[in-house]
Amino acid sequence: MSTGVERPVGGVGEPRRLHPLTPPARGWVVIAACLGVVVHNVNSGWATPSRLMIGLAVVVPLAFGYGYVSWWFTTFRIEGDDLRLDSGVLFRRTRHVRLSRLQAVDIVRPLAARLFGLAELQLQVAGGDKAEASLSYLAEADAQKLRAELLARAAGVHPDVGEAPEQALVSVPLSAVVGSVLLSVGTWAALAPSVAVVVLAFALHAPAFVFGSVPLFLAAWQFTAGRVIRNFDFTVARSPDGLRLRHGLLEQRHQTVPPGRVQAVRIVQPWLWRLRGWVRVEINVAGYGGKDTDNKETILLPVAPRAVAHGLLGQILPGVDIDAVELIPAPRRARWHDPVGWSAYAYGADTEVFVARSGRFHRILDVIPHAKVQSVRRTQGPWERRLGLATVHLDSTPGPVHVKAARRDAAEAHAMVAEQAERSRTGRREAGAERWIAPASDSSSGSASSLGEGAG
Repeated sequence: MSTGVERPVGGVGEPRRLHPLTPPARGWVVIAACLGVVVHNVNSGWATPSRLMIGLAVVVPLAFGYGYVSWWFTTFRIEGDDLRLDSGVLFRRTRHVRLSRLQAVDIVRPLAARLFGLAELQLQVAGGDKAEASLSYLAEADAQKLRAELLARAAGVHPDVGEAPEQALVSVPLSAVVGSVLLSVGTWAALAPSVAVVVLAFALHAPAFVFGSVPLFLAAWQFTAGRVIRNFDFTVARSPDGLRLRHGLLEQRHQTVPPGRVQAVRIVQPWLWRLRGWVRVEINVAGYGGKDTDNKETILLPVAPRAVAHGLLGQILPGVDIDAVELIPAPRRARWHDPVGWSAYAYGADTEVFVARSGRFHRILDVIPHAKVQSVRRTQGPWERRLGLATVHLDSTPGPVHVKAARRDAAEAHAMVAEQAERSRTGRREAGAERWIAPASDSSSGSASSLGEGAG
């Protein structure tokens, strides 16, 4: 099969095209849309089978023809520190992606693309809330080579350095993924309305009632089978260019969390997960703007024993012992503001990180390095003012982690803002340069082996 890359990947300034099978790999969207029109109009008077067949015979070839023309006019090239993308048939568009601002390069393999042996390359840059550029599709081997080249150029090393080696750390078994779904309150809260709709439809002999409740079934899918499919075969490996995450059954995703780019960490333990001692690890990564806690780009570990999760955090927060940070509970009068969850509020800090705890049933532990704090602010609602309380927020990049020390004494919160602002300034001055590629130390390999064994 032709790779679709006209010149060697190492060339600079030479135009390259996407894989020639890109149009049919994308064409399933056109086919699905046509089938949707057919199903929607199958009972109408004008939508006879002959007319529908003629329409499909005209629309589908035209769509695929335009797809190939669009593919021909789409090229990309590397020009110095930029990746240049040219596209557009009637209206030409040129986009430049600065490789020096590159935060992550992910390889995504949707089901339709996998049938053709293709993969999509997604580029994340600093300050973005979504992929800055997407190359879909390339041959899988070419996607791997181009990814390695882009990472090397972002690190300022020779572009022919090749793919960095890796060492497996954690592999999440399917039984744990399924168990975490079954032990989630959200799963049963999503399933209950769907089951009720089906029972009611049969009781009233109104099957059409089921089709009107499609959003309920989509929500049930998202909380049940959707989670299993997304987190299928979830593995974490360490390499010189960061932590590599692989997961997915229908859509396979190969993601790299670069060193130094993790801005904040959240350890979540839902109520029923305490029966197994499981937690979930979420992260804010510069370049990823996901706000959904189920966003596949912000999940570092979907489910694992607490010890395994803490061992993995040692890879992205070296030298930090979260359990050693002493937490200061909220004052007792905070119970008048939050009678249920007030006892869970606590915060603490050491020389490296700020830690905040919340959630009596759904436990949350937020961790943010001082050097990654973008701003510190103090808020006080009407009821908090009456109780002499305030909340301190430590802002990070967009993501699921929102660090805050809630329901603190007002005077304490005022002092906390000044103290944390000084810690942040000191942390940024002392923080070393963030690099994509660095040699792996011998000492870290031993901890990785024990972490992998613990996850098994």
